[in-house]
Amino acid sequence: MIRLFNRRAVGIALGVFLGGALTTGAAANPFRSDDRSPEVAAPAGAVRGRAVGDILAFKGIPYAAPPVGQNRWRPPVAAPRWSGVRDAGAFGPACIQPTPGAPHIYSDTLGATSEDCLSLNIWTPSTAGEAPVIVWIHGGSLVAGSSKERLYDGSVLAAGGAVVVSINYRLGVLGYLAHPDLSAESPVGVSGNYGLMDQIAALGWVQRNISAFGGDPANVTIAGESAGGLSVMYLMASPLARGLFHRAIAQSAYMISTPELKQARFGAPAAEAAGTNLARVLQAPSLRVLRGMDPQTLTDTAARAGFAPFGVVDGQILPDQLVNVFDRGEQAPVPVLAGFNSGEIRSLRFLAPPSPASAAEYERIIRDRYGDLADEFLRLYPASAMGESILAASRDALYGWTAERLVRSQTALGQPSFLYLFDHGYPAMEAAGLHGFHASELPYMFGMMDRTPPLWPKIPDTAEEAGLSAAMIDYWISFARTGTPQAADGPAWAAYGSTGGYIAFRETPVPGESLFPGMFSLHEEAMCRRRASGELAWNWNAGLASPKLTGPVAGCRQGPAGPGEP
Repeated sequence: MIRLFNRRAVGIALGVFLGGALTTGAAANPFRSDDRSPEVAAPAGAVRGRAVGDILAFKGIPYAAPPVGQNRWRPPVAAPRWSGVRDAGAFGPACIQPTPGAPHIYSDTLGATSEDCLSLNIWTPSTAGEAPVIVWIHGGSLVAGSSKERLYDGSVLAAGGAVVVSINYRLGVLGYLAHPDLSAESPVGVSGNYGLMDQIAALGWVQRNISAFGGDPANVTIAGESAGGLSVMYLMASPLARGLFHRAIAQSAYMISTPELKQARFGAPAAEAAGTNLARVLQAPSLRVLRGMDPQTLTDTAARAGFAPFGVVDGQILPDQLVNVFDRGEQAPVPVLAGFNSGEIRSLRFLAPPSPASAAEYERIIRDRYGDLADEFLRLYPASAMGESILAASRDALYGWTAERLVRSQTALGQPSFLYLFDHGYPAMEAAGLHGFHASELPYMFGMMDRTPPLWPKIPDTAEEAGLSAAMIDYWISFARTGTPQAADGPAWAAYGSTGGYIAFRETPVPGESLFPGMFSLHEEAMCRRRASGELAWNWNAGLASPKLTGPVAGCRQGPAGPGEP
């Protein structure tokens, strides 16, 4: 039984600054400017940004005090109001993350990093007034990434009428370490989730300040991709984030099992036990020693030791496993736009199990692991196309099932929700064997097709590519504005509703119904059996990597109903 609690009391105890009077929107053009260096007098303090045409950018604004020294592994503390005019012309440092290894498709120049990294960036039209706000949460497995990545430039979305905010949050061991001693010093007896609390604190800052930048604090959309999409779901599940946003966009999110604070469950040790073990590896006998370690050394050593950051089910910030929160309908009742990419695993091959020696061996393993579900698994992921089947099964168990579960769950709450599949390719992408790879939608929805990392397949500068990007930008901004995605030159995007409506982004947007029939039901049943066991995780251990499932379990298939299901 999850203990109920008073949201305001716990927010104060955690030090997450959610209070303060909420402003109700700004008059048009709230900026003072000398044309190139606009100034804004926000409640947090006055800032001076930069103008590029009709778009104003304010970068590196602190939303919380530095989480350093004794504030390491403590909830974020509100930054004091600064005096004078703060220059906001440059990004703040990225949060500390593991030293990069060999370059890969996502590698890009990160720039300066620091433990003092809790800043955000704002792009806004120069004439903005009560504009919809999109708060972007970067991906990177909760280990890496930054709000200043070139793909996340919000200027094109701002040109479409949105105020865009991108945020940093603590990563890796600095953002998600749980430990008994940290729980003991907490007023509410919990630890971990510091990165998630940072995100909540940033949303609180937006509520108090965004009207000064032309944004509407009563119309905030949280959005993120990959670990950013996971964070969106954490925020939807967290009582402390309730009321701080009004819509949600989850791109390639994954609703996997997550560690629990005090007990080992679903194949994971208790989060506190994992933290205790890491402290032994670090040869740190006390919090004083841990807090005194160099942050880069600490982060690199923890990564080498296999520390994997996830949200922690603590009964407070995260009250339960995500699937349970959503099954009970206790998540934020907001419209959702969610989807995934057809080739997610093509750039994440480490998530897929190796191919067996033959198709016959593939079928034997699947029958052994999936039992009475094997016939349906092999129908969806046949041995005759073993290579593609392995990639598709891993994709669907992580990303496809999650996207459909999200739109089903919000539909069950009476919220209009919208499903997509990004299934687009272009010559350089196809030549690299990366059709629709993980994150390949980002340059299109941000309009940053010339800002991709060096090893990213180069996007051609053609009218077709620009047209697809323009449609996605329209859909995303209109969803943020009204809760209904629409595009000037795109087809109507039907809500998931009773027909399983979706849009596939191919050469152009193509509407459809019932995406991948049977996919959701199979992976929902497998998850439900694992959850019932209490001992099996649900994540990328699917298909050939799946543990042996039990037989039918009473009460399974109780996930949110889909089209035509009772």
